[in-house]
Amino acid sequence: MTQDSRDGSSTRVPNRQGRPEGAGLSHTGQVRDSNEDAILTDPSGALWAVADGMGGYGHGDVAADMVIEQLTLLPHAPISSAHLVGALQAANSAIRRWAASANVEQMGATAVAALVDGQAATIAWVGDSRAYRLRGGELSRLTRDHSVVQELIDAGRLTAAAVWQHPQAHVVTRAIGAGDRLDVETTEVALEPGDVLILCSDGLTDCVAEGEITSCVKAASTPEAACRRLIAAALDHGAPDNVSVVVVRIDGAAAP
Repeated sequence: MTQDSRDGSSTRVPNRQGRPEGAGLSHTGQVRDSNEDAILTDPSGALWAVADGMGGYGHGDVAADMVIEQLTLLPHAPISSAHLVGALQAANSAIRRWAASANVEQMGATAVAALVDGQAATIAWVGDSRAYRLRGGELSRLTRDHSVVQELIDAGRLTAAAVWQHPQAHVVTRAIGAGDRLDVETTEVALEPGDVLILCSDGLTDCVAEGEITSCVKAASTPEAACRRLIAAALDHGAPDNVSVVVVRIDGAAAP
């Protein structure tokens, strides 16, 4: 996939009765020369994902594309959480094989995926790509970063306010393609009509605070408009990294 087709790439899933309505948008940002993120939106409304290629490893765009490719190979129905985990683990194996054949020492990606099934969703993730749920104007983070700074916060050795001053602020402890074994974390969340799911790369959360994410989504009339507001907010804050978002509104209900 070329840079031009990646940067600013947007897809919109039309609202149909009983299906989530969603959109996705990706942007290179203000500093990077290329976009190593990739997104997945599903016309059936079931499967959504963001993959963030790790530029420090090299060939991050290839790794992100491999993650999305493995997710697209999942059957249309039924898909279980085990299928979702299996797809990410298959991507890990594919990336490892590609790196070995290309004599690339390291390459990888972080990712977050949401499988929506009626009034519930399975969230699967690796690394610091995140998922949120907006309900009644309140934003809840559904994922916990697999990162050095998150481990320090959990141990009480670092405050959330001090994260971005830490020298290892961007070091993840899990990545797809980083090792032969991949542990994928999952969580099951209940959904209600009107809920909004937000999947994003760290290019958004590194420069847009959660309060502003909430404001952007609440102010948007459609998922597509929410994606554009979120990307614009990241660009306004300098967007030093690629930034990708997927926004899904459950059952096409009115935005909160």
